[in-house]
Amino acid sequence: MPARASQNPAPTPHAGQRLARARRTAILKALADPRRFELLERIARAGCPFACSQALAVLPISAATLSHHIKELESAGLIEVRREGKFAYLTLRPGVLDSLAAGLSALEPSSCGPVGTARK
Repeated sequence: MPARASQNPAPTPHAGQRLARARRTAILKALADPRRFELLERIARAGCPFACSQALAVLPISAATLSHHIKELESAGLIEVRREGKFAYLTLRPGVLDSLAAGLSALEPSSCGPVGTARK
């Protein structure tokens, strides 16, 4: 069976581009689950496509639970899934985490002076 891409992949943001509010919310919700975040970390550390069989070997979850977590990460636009026959390989979508970090950094308030001083 030939490899196929995701059904409805979210567009990959360009470096420095901010994410739309709905997309940012979907990403943060996907990352809120500790096991899903751990899976994303393992995919990132792999540096090359991470096989689902590798994920099952290192995570204490069932195949059905892994499939659910993959679906959530893919729907949020965090990963791409490449299928080759009965095997699936996971990679990070380029630029997504950088765009998320840029959006979160923009929330940092500018310097307002020392804490405890009132504005005039």
